[in-house]
Amino acid sequence: MVDSLLLLITAAFLLAGFIKGVLGLGLPTVAMGLLAVTMPPAQALAIVIVPAIITNVWQTFFGPYLRDIVLRLWPLMVGTAVGIWLNRGMLTGPYAPYAAVVLGALLVIYAIIGLSKFRFKVARSDEKWIGGIVGLMTGAISATTGVQVIPSMPFMQAIGMEKDELVQALGVFFTVATVALAFNLTTAGLLTAATALPGAVAMVASFTGMFIGQAVRNRMRPDVFRRWFLIAMIFLGIYLAASALLKIHG
Repeated sequence: MVDSLLLLITAAFLLAGFIKGVLGLGLPTVAMGLLAVTMPPAQALAIVIVPAIITNVWQTFFGPYLRDIVLRLWPLMVGTAVGIWLNRGMLTGPYAPYAAVVLGALLVIYAIIGLSKFRFKVARSDEKWIGGIVGLMTGAISATTGVQVIPSMPFMQAIGMEKDELVQALGVFFTVATVALAFNLTTAGLLTAATALPGAVAMVASFTGMFIGQAVRNRMRPDVFRRWFLIAMIFLGIYLAASALLKIHG
């Protein structure tokens, strides 16, 4: 049983790390989606959280924009941390069985937004107050599912950051969000010694996948890879939500 779990974790984080290496994001989203098929989202998040923090910290300091990002996105980050704290019981409370349903729906929404050509812009003068609201919404969703891409990702794309700045901004934002989630997991007693070995396996697999993804990034078209990745997320999200509903009502 343990061996099969470690094999699943290795495969999930190799794929998630590879996608992060190619696209600059996606590790918690992919890993949570794959692990939640076989375990409760709270248990999956306890395995995901440490690799997510460390890979995001690495991404945070890989670029020259850190000061500007903090000054520009602090309302988003503060709002997210507050939203996560206010909804800290969602993964372990009476509504916990529905977390996989929400996660599946979130993966589908995330993929559809990514595949669509719809784009919107946020004026520089409105970034702060809109960012705070988006942060609160992102925090509430993240506390329920462990995923922080909706609606934060569309917001960061809408404020018009340059490509390299956006990649670093994602690292900064996801670091803040995952640290806040780690605090929730610690207070709920989910981060224990039992998660040390799975977390270590996930860490090694994540960095291995990231290095492979970075190595092949220049040999493939990221836009084509991203399209097929998002299509796969739709099917994974549908399967995850449907199987969770069958368990709840079955």
